[in-house]
Amino acid sequence: TARLGLKTALISRVGNEHMGRFILEQLAREGVCTDGVKTDPERLTALVILGIRDEEQFPLIFYRENCADMALCEDDIDEDFISRARAVVVTGTHLSHPRTEAAVIKALELAKKHGLRTALDIDYRPNLWGVAGHGDGESRFVESAKVTAKLLSTLHYFDLIVGTEEEFHIAGGSTNTVEALRTVRGNSKATLVCKRGALGAVAFEGAVPDSLDDGQSGEGFPIEVFNVLGAGDGFFSGLLKGWMEDAGWPTTLKYANACGAFAVSRHGCTPAYPSLTELEFFLKRGVKQKDLRNDPELEQIHWSTTRHTRNAGDWSSMRVFAFDHRLQLEEMDGYTLAKGGAFKELCMKAAVQVQDGRDGYGILCDNRIGRSALHAASGSGLWIGRPTEWPGSRPLTLEPELGTDFGGLNQWAKENVVKCLCFCHPDDDAATRADQEATVKRLF
Repeated sequence: TARLGLKTALISRVGNEHMGRFILEQLAREGVCTDGVKTDPERLTALVILGIRDEEQFPLIFYRENCADMALCEDDIDEDFISRARAVVVTGTHLSHPRTEAAVIKALELAKKHGLRTALDIDYRPNLWGVAGHGDGESRFVESAKVTAKLLSTLHYFDLIVGTEEEFHIAGGSTNTVEALRTVRGNSKATLVCKRGALGAVAFEGAVPDSLDDGQSGEGFPIEVFNVLGAGDGFFSGLLKGWMEDAGWPTTLKYANACGAFAVSRHGCTPAYPSLTELEFFLKRGVKQKDLRNDPELEQIHWSTTRHTRNAGDWSSMRVFAFDHRLQLEEMDGYTLAKGGAFKELCMKAAVQVQDGRDGYGILCDNRIGRSALHAASGSGLWIGRPTEWPGSRPLTLEPELGTDFGGLNQWAKENVVKCLCFCHPDDDAATRADQEATVKRLF
């Protein structure tokens, strides 16, 4: 939602461990306010393991028993924080436990008190409600009168309710979608948005008609389904963009369908969601190839607008100490790998001393001689350039450790930056030029 330009905050809990800190750092990188995220000193951050079996099967294992986010309580809901917002969006999963339900209800009542909009993502996961086993994480529907009663008792709080047909089945207590929607309508005046998979989605502001096809709809996008995890969150973010801008339901549903398409056609969920620049480009240009993850224009815009390497700081000027030299050291009398490594550790210490915690300082360091210095640089705040070329090679040859398929890059720390020194000359023949350009492009 933040990527689409809305000011966004999260209310949740994370554990006091590496995963919890990573989540807080990544939220900050994406521009999400974390004032409402508490660090739980006793519980671990929740995890989900995703499997991709084929186009239809995506097995999930949820690690959410006594986890941090399921310990959310009423004390975590701050009235001043809620009053600063324009809308509160909640997930149905947090109605499954008395403690988290109390937190959700308090947030909703404060939202109504301060005139905020309220929205529900039904997000039904049977095993998180205790009506399916741990091995049924992929299951999206199991009938339960208890779950239906709980959902129906809360629907009056909402201005917008969103779910798949199966999720409306559990909310309305019927496997007939129209009947279920009408039961929900009897308990809430909210706009109902029903997601229909490849058929897109429909919105009902008033009475539910006899056919879903008679609801308001938006433009859909025919794409290849690669991984459905996170599709609902992507869809809801697009929906929020249109809803909060009062764009009208056809436009709002178009945004939602597009964001859902990005999610299901790419690997992973959070990394797949589009930026506003990317979404606007996609809506203007349309689908060129159904596997969006392999669309070069979209991918170029995606990575260039969503990869945030720094939270803050002034990087308009950079002071970089280059000690990635390999050939020069190896040719020196008395050189040994141990001596070369020790020298580069001294260089690293000098760089950190000069940096003194300030922005705009960096190093160039290799992994062949300077491995210990290179690894010590991670987390130091330094910009880290790491060479890829074989020293002095012409035409350009790359370090053997990268491998012919560049698989060696998987071992690089995420903060490492590719440095490539390529010797070329205006008088090079066309074949030499083309060979060197091809190597650089493959590396890119």
